[in-house]
Amino acid sequence: MSALAGTAPAITARSTAVIHRTNAVTRLIVPVPLTIVLLLTLDWVSAATALAALAILLPFAGLTPRQFWLRTLPVWIAAPLTGITMLLYGRPDGTVYWEFGLAQISDGSITIAIATVLRVLAIALPAVVLFVTVDPTDLADGLAQILRLPARFVLGALAGIRMIGLFLDDWRALELARRARGVADRGKIRRFAGMALAMLVLSIRRGTKLATAMEARGFGGATTRTWARESRLGRIDLALFAIGILVSVIVVWTSVATGHWNFLFG
Repeated sequence: MSALAGTAPAITARSTAVIHRTNAVTRLIVPVPLTIVLLLTLDWVSAATALAALAILLPFAGLTPRQFWLRTLPVWIAAPLTGITMLLYGRPDGTVYWEFGLAQISDGSITIAIATVLRVLAIALPAVVLFVTVDPTDLADGLAQILRLPARFVLGALAGIRMIGLFLDDWRALELARRARGVADRGKIRRFAGMALAMLVLSIRRGTKLATAMEARGFGGATTRTWARESRLGRIDLALFAIGILVSVIVVWTSVATGHWNFLFG
């Protein structure tokens, strides 16, 4: 695993950012309390409070503005689309401004749409910001050593993730090879099907070789395995856990104090 660590593509260079000194498992678990809180209520105050906290903590995330917008772009696209659905088909209440068939825009649907957009952003953005800089090898070490997940499952998943880069390289090489042979000039659907079949065969062969190599090196054996790098939790991880809990408490308190708490299961 230490050998794999050297080949990991870094989203950001190893820097002195606070988030880079935390354990990968910590960054995976910290958004969970806030996510649970936001799933229990549907109101714009709780989501807006969570987004305000994210804006305050964002400078410590180790991302440049360009990296932040590029990595979170799918979230910014998905959130308004979700809001449009709720705007047209949400609970009708108050004044109705527009109606066509089942679609209806009213005071109630507008409120739900705004709350839904903010809720999606408040749930997804912290998870993306915290998890985008996680190295797969660091995460695998933490899952196996701290959370005690089965090593065979963790290392198999890590190997699969590492193969994604090779898959993309093989796809480009295969495409160039087919063009050089003059068999990729026409029929996009036929070309894609042929390349997909070739990649499937190549992936099966590579997976078989990788499984054999891992088994030959003792992966999945009955003996207790050792780890090249020790994964542990430190004070900075505890501080990040505390911040996550504190933000969740502030979100609940603000929503309840302003009278906007809307418990969905009550």
